Amino acid sequence: MAGAKVTPNHPQGNANTMSTQPKKPVIILVVLIVALVQGCARHPVAAPRQEQRVMAQHGGNGSLEQAMAPTFYLTDTDKPHNRIGQVVASGSQAAHTITIAPDRPVFYVGTKRFSTPLGVYTNLIYRIHFLEQPYSLIPFNYGAGQHVGLLVILTLNAHDQVVLVTTVQTCGCYAVSIPTKTLPTDSYPRDWPTARLAVAGEDLPARLPSIGAHDLVQIVLRPEVHRVMDIQVVPRASLAAGVVQASFADIASLKQLPLEDGTTTSFYYRDWPLTGHVKGAFKPWETVLLG
Repeated sequence: MAGAKVTPNHPQGNANTMSTQPKKPVIILVVLIVALVQGCARHPVAAPRQEQRVMAQHGGNGSLEQAMAPTFYLTDTDKPHNRIGQVVASGSQAAHTITIAPDRPVFYVGTKRFSTPLGVYTNLIYRIHFLEQPYSLIPFNYGAGQHVGLLVILTLNAHDQVVLVTTVQTCGCYAVSIPTKTLPTDSYPRDWPTARLAVAGEDLPARLPSIGAHDLVQIVLRPEVHRVMDIQVVPRASLAAGVVQASFADIASLKQLPLEDGTTTSFYYRDWPLTGHVKGAFKPWETVLLG
């Protein structure tokens, strides 16, 4: 066999012609990258067909959590998936389903105190959920899936003044913390912008004014994808009319959803490998593109 000539096992052809033929894996990779970038980019918003301002229900125990609860400005609320809802379980412990009821807005609320060398602070945590992010190819929505949600966290100083406003989707995406004028500037990160802040395609204010006793934080959400597209400080009196009132529930109640057989179930998976993840919140595109 020494000196035997080995013939390549592929069609022969002009070398220049062969080198210009695209490879399928490269094409697929380019398509996935374009889809991912488009999915993260800002989606255009048409003139809203219907809108809602959702704020905390008045009355009750007059707690700090209720008094300072943010309001949410929603558009295209003629579509159920653009409305804040209540997490509802049905069935039995052995076989049950969980969904979001879009006509019963609920703020799930919690409080967490912590301390740093600079003082003692309180986080007021507000969690809201939507029925779904609908599937879409144009514009591509790689976060499509059910039971999506948003966390808004107001960080208060020892005088119950808001120093930080944090928003993050419940998947952990698009987290941002924006200081108010009450936070001393020496606490800002180095080179923090003075005007606007880019967050994965959204243009948000880099700083907020101080939030007084007669003000509220208003979170403006982009329809379909439920991204935060603006954060504002508005007079409470300006929202007195035409608002949708949301009821309150303890954030811990999401671990004890009542079922029809008298038992309860959790909104979250308790077993590995999905421990802590929201039930039914599978996002196929996000899983494929982001792993």
